[in-house]
Amino acid sequence: MIRIGLGRDLHRLVTGRRFLLGGAEIPFAKGEEGHSDGDVLAHAVTDAILGAGGLGDIGEFFPPSDSAWKDADSIELLQIAWKKVTDCGWNLVNLDCVVTCELPKILPYRQSIRDSLAKAMGVKSELIFVKGKTAEGLDAVGRGEAAEAMAVCLLEKP
Repeated sequence: MIRIGLGRDLHRLVTGRRFLLGGAEIPFAKGEEGHSDGDVLAHAVTDAILGAGGLGDIGEFFPPSDSAWKDADSIELLQIAWKKVTDCGWNLVNLDCVVTCELPKILPYRQSIRDSLAKAMGVKSELIFVKGKTAEGLDAVGRGEAAEAMAVCLLEKP
C-alpha cells in the first residue's frame, strides 16, 4: 500500500528570531514568528507525513493553545510525529519540499537542510529534496514579510 500526504505552512518574518528551515539555521536578519521555533519547513513536513500516515495534522498533535509547545524545537516535533508514522508500519519513499521566500536564497543551504531532515527522520538524504522559490515580489512572501513551505510525502507499507 502507498499513501501520499501534503503539508503547507506560512509564517511571518520578524526581527529577533532565528531563520530555521528543516532544522538548519540560516543566517538572516529575520526569522519565523510562531508559537514554537517557527520552522516553516519542519511544520510542512510534519503535516505531510502525518497526512500520508492518516494520523491527522500538526495542530492536533501540538496545538498552539497548549503552552507545552511554546518555543518548542520543530525538529523534535517532527521526530515525535515520524515515530508515530513508522510505528504504524510506514516507510518513506520520498519527500519533496518547496520553500518560498524572497531572501535568503535557499540553494547554498539546500544540502544542510536535506541532511538535517534526513537525520531527524532516520532516513537517507537522497530520499528528500528541497527547492527554493521566490514569489516574484507578490503578496506578503514577495514583500519579504513571510516565508512559506510546502511538502509532499510518499509513504509505503509493505
